Amino acid sequence: MLKNRRSRLKRFFEEYSLKAVLFTDLRNIRYLSGFSGTEGALLVSQDQAWFLCDSRYTAQAAEEVQGAEIRECAPLRIDTVAALVHEYGLDRLGFEAAHTTVSAFRRMSEKLSGVELVELGPGLDEIRICKDRAEIEQLTSVATLSSMALTAVLADIKPGVREVDIALTLEFEMRRRGADGKAFDFIVASGERGAMPHGRASDKIIQSGELVTIDFGALKDGYHSDETVTIACGNPGIREREIHSIVRTAHDLAIRAVRPGISCKDLDEVARSYIHDKGYGDYFGHGLGHGIGLEIHEMPTLSPRSSAVLEEGMVITVEPGIYIPGFGGVRIEDTVVVTGDGCNVLTSADKQLLVL
Repeated sequence: MLKNRRSRLKRFFEEYSLKAVLFTDLRNIRYLSGFSGTEGALLVSQDQAWFLCDSRYTAQAAEEVQGAEIRECAPLRIDTVAALVHEYGLDRLGFEAAHTTVSAFRRMSEKLSGVELVELGPGLDEIRICKDRAEIEQLTSVATLSSMALTAVLADIKPGVREVDIALTLEFEMRRRGADGKAFDFIVASGERGAMPHGRASDKIIQSGELVTIDFGALKDGYHSDETVTIACGNPGIREREIHSIVRTAHDLAIRAVRPGISCKDLDEVARSYIHDKGYGDYFGHGLGHGIGLEIHEMPTLSPRSSAVLEEGMVITVEPGIYIPGFGGVRIEDTVVVTGDGCNVLTSADKQLLVL
């Protein structure tokens, strides 16, 4: 499986005439080698690979790393990289420019004298853009866990409860069900706070009749889930119901439009044009969604400015919203995997307007 993933590097070797690529970003290292620790480097040539770590991680690496020779090194692992590069004649070396600090680049330049260093931009992360079967299984598992956790805590969401208490209860339920942690700081935004797309849970007490937007996700085995519901605590008003219905329809239209070959820009437009036609175009300011996997936000980006095109195996979020300052807001989000002729929805919390 990991050998197949490394084959995605072939185009970089060819396009940039590389002898090897040095990875220091832990997400890419995990993707290519299986290592889940918090320190290490991976050097990959066209026919060999070396995983570098200090003595704290050699036992873990021996259990997890696949298809790479493990080399124990001192904290200054660039010395070991230099030794390998010179030993194997890897005189044109690509590196992750988007994940390399200025000080790290200076050390590389000093230690790798005589080696041509080639900057590989954010496009290198595109090796993870289409998920393989194992990744889709992991993403399905964590999405199911997260959705079930929300269902289990719905009874705790009621007037008189603080937003932060809902977030804490939901995180505990996820961990109880096997999550390693939360995927991000949960958004719990009630009433007027619902107008903030990134309204983190606060000490605000939920009032009867308010809408509550909950954006949540779990983290398990390195993979993330992402899902949003907007529910009502007590009987909502006419306008609240209207806005929820508009966002729900925009969400459903976009999901039905997901398929290989559609541009991310056009998919965004499916939801955006519907919301605009209903008179709320000025209140949907963010993109429709994003990729998800070993990071909570990955490529591709679904927005009016995106140049990406959906491919089978991509896992994306679909999350239209309406946010009205001084009033409140609604967002509805699911995570889907692009299939050969459409998509499968991985998240499963009810997206109808629940009145609790």
